[in-house]
Amino acid sequence: MNRMRSVSTGVGPRSTPARRGRRTATGPLWIFDLDNTLHDARDRILPHIDRSMTRYIEEHLGVAREHAEGLRRGYWKRYGATLLGLVRHHAVDPGHFLARTHDLAELEGAVVAHGALAQVLRRLPGRKVVFTNGPAAYARWVLDRLGVLVHLDALYAIEHVALKPKPAASAFRAVLAAERSWCGPRIMVEDTLANLHTARRLGLRTVWISTTAHTPSWVDCRITAITDLMRVWPALVVPRSGSSVPPTSSLRHVRSLR
Repeated sequence: MNRMRSVSTGVGPRSTPARRGRRTATGPLWIFDLDNTLHDARDRILPHIDRSMTRYIEEHLGVAREHAEGLRRGYWKRYGATLLGLVRHHAVDPGHFLARTHDLAELEGAVVAHGALAQVLRRLPGRKVVFTNGPAAYARWVLDRLGVLVHLDALYAIEHVALKPKPAASAFRAVLAAERSWCGPRIMVEDTLANLHTARRLGLRTVWISTTAHTPSWVDCRITAITDLMRVWPALVVPRSGSSVPPTSSLRHVRSLR
């Protein structure tokens, strides 16, 4: 079976996202987050990556663990990703940092899949891409362990958006520019409200994965698990009069990732 092409090993704004040939140019465009959206990373993967980042900062900046932990959390809150703060303030090599803090051998066996994920992705109509703040190698590894690579059309990771993480609007615009030839509703499926807020401002329809009772007015749909999409997707792709989705031509000045 065809799978997405290999991701470029380079790190930086010119890296190429993994892409698969387009089946058609109509229908909905589904943009999925990865961690805590397509799989449950809360208890095993994300805590391990947090510890790895703290250890990396401690070793490479020569600071105490408490200071390293503070830097990790502070840069994440300020920039949306610890990596961006380390690059800006400490000239850390992004490729080295991503490889050391996302050691795939250490994460083996830690992927917790949602039941029937492959079936959901197979049955959803349209084009399906993944947009993550994680590195490409890690994202592809997770998707392979989930057994869903064959059901996806493209992967956009932190390397493909000039190291600018969600919720930065520039990151979203870069992905939308790369997908600008796709006609139809564009739907972001995420567990993080800040990311969905940016998506909505850019005209995307929004699906929030959360067990929280309150749903903000700018969230189109709240579900508790990715498998709930099979129940709600028809309403999400219905054409809307006066839609706030901007025309594809409005993205023509954004640099393509191809």
